[in-house]
Amino acid sequence: MKFSARPAGKHDCRWKKLWRAGMSTGLMAFTAILTGCQSAPLDISLLQRSYRPNNVFASPPKSSPQLERVAVLPIAAETPGNDLPAGCAALTPVLWDQLVKAKKFEVVAVEPVRLRQNTGQAYWTGTETLPADFLAALHRDYDCDAVLFTELTTYRAYAPLAVGWRFKLVDVRSGAILWAADELFEGSRQDVAYAAQRYAEPGFSWPLLWQKNWLAANSPSQFGGYSAAALLKTLPVH
Repeated sequence: MKFSARPAGKHDCRWKKLWRAGMSTGLMAFTAILTGCQSAPLDISLLQRSYRPNNVFASPPKSSPQLERVAVLPIAAETPGNDLPAGCAALTPVLWDQLVKAKKFEVVAVEPVRLRQNTGQAYWTGTETLPADFLAALHRDYDCDAVLFTELTTYRAYAPLAVGWRFKLVDVRSGAILWAADELFEGSRQDVAYAAQRYAEPGFSWPLLWQKNWLAANSPSQFGGYSAAALLKTLPVH
């Protein structure tokens, strides 16, 4: 069987034109994608990592007791004259959801009414001078190993969203601080907004195609859940 080479002609020229047109279309589409991403200006830090809480203290695992049960105090607010009371009410179920999902220890709620009956106050931030038997009473009443003080320091329920948390985990026997965090999450920050979207969309991982997710950027409960989860991830592992 003989094979003959077909001379170059109009057919080959047509294929070359189609190939060039295809390349041009592909480049234009890729450029459009990158240009579209600029509707949310890309922070170079997004190419490295999303936001990570950094104002966190954790005692060395070897020096920390094994925690089986933790009594969680109601979310407190030092300045009740602004949006914080509404934020405490809105984020209480959100925080509890994240505490359960963290699976670090069993959690039991300390009700505000009972806390007021026993201590004279319904909310404690952990920065005040506590009653002498405060920790011992919680240990006796709730059979807990530690107490988690929870405080909302900032709450903005409109875009750009903002949530500030202050947590303190205290050993009921020794009074030692096992873990503490004081962090402000601001949705106006690119790395925070990107981290909130990764929380809302676990499969999302390529910053070059990042655009703000409406739910992550506008839902206080979604943003609050992200911020609480980000902090609870820093709890020491025992």
